[in-house]
Amino acid sequence: MPTLTAQERQIASLAAAGLTNKQIGQRLYLSPRTVSNHLYKVFPKLGISARAGLRDALSALAADGTVLEASA
Repeated sequence: MPTLTAQERQIASLAAAGLTNKQIGQRLYLSPRTVSNHLYKVFPKLGISARAGLRDALSALAADGTVLEASA
């Protein structure tokens, strides 16, 4: 089962809500490139290849209770 760090989960949730990388970056004080890199790592963990699948994949993880891993 895939696990996401707290930051990956937060970024994925914002992206699933329709925010752009730039908007997410502004909210979290990250560069749009950093946001993009996080999403690049999240997609294969969730088994998706596009932003459009984020909402359903996150919902499935929440139902499983498998959403976060401890961040170092």
